[in-house]
Amino acid sequence: MNIETFIKNWVAASNAFDTIKYLGFYLPEAVLDDPSVGRKFEGHHGIKQYFDSYFIGYNTHTEQIKLNIIDEATAHLKVQFTGDFPEGKIDGTFDFKLKGNKIIYLKADLIH
Repeated sequence: MNIETFIKNWVAASNAFDTIKYLGFYLPEAVLDDPSVGRKFEGHHGIKQYFDSYFIGYNTHTEQIKLNIIDEATAHLKVQFTGDFPEGKIDGTFDFKLKGNKIIYLKADLIH
């Protein structure tokens, strides 16, 4: 799997607010941990809740700034978010753990 292409397509699905395509990047048992909102979101149901609330709900668009591929199953992505939230623009990171061709664990965080 080409991690760079995978992450580019994941960002594109997010920016298109395509929930079905976005969830397709995750294993059914995946966990999305976002300390900046103080919660872990488990499985497709939980991750959909997160996506609906923080991306669709705030009209959040993600711009990829820098991708660091650590190994065949791990990557760190620095991004900039813009949307209808108080700051209007904020930096963030995603730490990916992949299993097969899907996300098994994703840590999302805002940079304050």
